[in-house]
Amino acid sequence: MRLLKQLLVVAAIAFVGGQVVGVVRGNPWLTLAIGVGTAVLAILGYAWVVRRTERRPVTEVARAGAAGRLIRGTVIGVGMFVAVIVNLVFLGYYEINGLGSVPGAVALLGFMAAAAVTEELLFRGVLFRIVEERTGTWLALLLTGVVFGLVHLVNPDATLWGATAIAIEAGFMLAACYAATRNLWVPIGLHFGWNFAAGGIFSTVVSGNGESAGLLDATMSGPALITGGDFGPEGSPYAVGAGLVLTLVFMWLAHRRGHLVPCRRRRATAGSPVGSAGEPAAGSTATVSR
Repeated sequence: MRLLKQLLVVAAIAFVGGQVVGVVRGNPWLTLAIGVGTAVLAILGYAWVVRRTERRPVTEVARAGAAGRLIRGTVIGVGMFVAVIVNLVFLGYYEINGLGSVPGAVALLGFMAAAAVTEELLFRGVLFRIVEERTGTWLALLLTGVVFGLVHLVNPDATLWGATAIAIEAGFMLAACYAATRNLWVPIGLHFGWNFAAGGIFSTVVSGNGESAGLLDATMSGPALITGGDFGPEGSPYAVGAGLVLTLVFMWLAHRRGHLVPCRRRRATAGSPVGSAGEPAAGSTATVSR
């Protein structure tokens, strides 16, 4: 029941915010304001419903240290996308023609902020965290990553390969990021950094949603097998490879910090309870605010 309540609250805020953004999308500054406002309301709504349904401090969106974690995640996300673009430039498949659209980038800043926050709250804050309590970290990562990929099949130019790539490079990676840090700020920043770099800076297609008007006027060409085609660079093997590497790094960190949750059956056998937020139970020596 708490899973449904939490999903409904965040999804409702995301839906209303998305509808309003759609109405004002021709005005970049209004789009920015409403996008950021939607993100803030979603975080407040998530904290409220989790507090009511789980009767605990909502440490995964605690304000202390939030800015630093957001910046850290954003730098990782931008750096990851830059690494993909550098490979495509080297092959001659991505070419910069000049400057693009500042208003377009401003609008995308708000849109991507809302998308990153609401998707992370839904898929990592609610779905992954609650599934992890029952199945353990590894199985929850697999299940929620696949769901995250399947959801992207509804995008205009989505393909089965594109959805598979999203499941691997984003669904798995972002869940692993949450497992390693036990807060939502780093995965939110990572998600935002990747999306904004893709659309707001390099003006590429984002998850099959058509070309974006970002800061650079650029041309993408070459075989879809390498560039991702109409789905965008997220369908590139370079993006999948980068996502896999980061997934392994985050899971190694989660293991090193004692953040991996075993399945319920193994916990019952070993006698090692886990707290309601998916982190080690009270009294554990693991640090959960990285």
